[in-house]
Amino acid sequence: MTESGGGLLDRIAAVVGSNHVLTDSAEMSPHLVDYRGNYTGRALAVVKPADTQEVAAVVKLCFESGVPIVPQGGNTGLCGGATPLPDGQSSLVVSLSRLNRIRALDAVNDTICVEAGCTLAAVQEAAAAAGRLFPLSLASGGSCEIGGNLSTNAGGVQVLRYGNMRELSLGLEVVLPDGRVWNGLRGLRKDNTGYDLKQLFIGAEGTLGIITAAVLKLFPSPKSRATAWVNVSSPAAAIALFTRFRAACGDRVSAFELIGRALLELVSGHMPGCREPLPAPSDWSVLVELTETANDVAVASLLEQTLDAAIRAGEASDATVAATQSQADALWALRENANEAQKREGFSIKHDISVPVSRIPEFMTCADAALCAWLPGVRIVAFGHIGDGNLHYNLFPPPGENEATFATRASEANRIVYDLVTEQEGSISAEHGLGQLKREVICHYKDVVELELMRTIKRAFDPHGLMNPGKMLQDAQ
Repeated sequence: MTESGGGLLDRIAAVVGSNHVLTDSAEMSPHLVDYRGNYTGRALAVVKPADTQEVAAVVKLCFESGVPIVPQGGNTGLCGGATPLPDGQSSLVVSLSRLNRIRALDAVNDTICVEAGCTLAAVQEAAAAAGRLFPLSLASGGSCEIGGNLSTNAGGVQVLRYGNMRELSLGLEVVLPDGRVWNGLRGLRKDNTGYDLKQLFIGAEGTLGIITAAVLKLFPSPKSRATAWVNVSSPAAAIALFTRFRAACGDRVSAFELIGRALLELVSGHMPGCREPLPAPSDWSVLVELTETANDVAVASLLEQTLDAAIRAGEASDATVAATQSQADALWALRENANEAQKREGFSIKHDISVPVSRIPEFMTCADAALCAWLPGVRIVAFGHIGDGNLHYNLFPPPGENEATFATRASEANRIVYDLVTEQEGSISAEHGLGQLKREVICHYKDVVELELMRTIKRAFDPHGLMNPGKMLQDAQ
């Protein structure tokens, strides 16, 4: 730093107001710990600008003073990407939560322009009020913010039909590391005028700049919806069922979730009001949802017909179809409470991975066998977005084993899982990003040319390494 922390904070307070520069430890604390409680950092202060101009002014002051910045949204990330480093006492956390305006909605163009601090739920509500759908669907929708969704390229349960945030975004507004503002807020589906710069910032976890606003795609609101819980014998049977649904229902399949028995037992045990939907237990279940935007298509009948054919073919053993929205909500609660139930159970070694859909059964068979040989009694909690190949493949210690001891073996477990993912031509991070959790291990699995290209981009945008240091890439300078 070229000036004292106090001098810089005085200048920042003149921009954002002294009430929005937090230095009290109690006020800062929620911003210094990640959602899972795995990472705790330190910071000079937490700053809460009100608009893009204030963000730009704060970033410019930090650039001139050589002070690192940690951008933060709703702080619901799962890899420590929005948490400052433990030795980051000279860094500044910049919270975007006050940038929460819906700037514009164009129902004819099917676009909505929102600021980065808008919660996902607020964007969904604004779209619904105009008879439109913003389809990103996450359990943390009431608290996660659009800037964070973009910075991690969030996916969720409807990627199958609508895509992740890369596919849902048309334009961005970004404050660059030196304080300049790039206004790329274009609501165009065709724009062939050079590099698609927005894609560099989506999924970059705030390492190249701070996203302050975005133009997002909207879709027609579904006129009808049908939801079912289906028991299947194995992941292979679930894939066969998925193939049947895609052939019979096409793009009406908006969600297709795989839930292992271990997860169902955790949710039923830890979350009040959650109970198993079918009388006979099954090792594996599928949560499938169809949606339709036309008025004359009976998706409930289509769902029932497809399930009947699947049961007769031996691809499913039993199923229940939600007759009301409250019943559908109860089924979805079993899936949406997955993170909270696991958090209440205790420490686990988590893997957010993806493989080609066709290779999911082989991966799971090999990984289960390898991990059980590595640590007999290890509890494998597997679930995820099977329709797009994204599995959450988590490991809990054997009964009676100390959690701290189990945690020391995380690197061994990671190597087993990630090696098998790589053999299946998959990715070690499907939707949660790299953050602090995978910044080292990614160097072992990424192609060296790809890593060097990423580092070159980082150096070009942020030559002084001030944007979210210690995240995503090691040795970027």
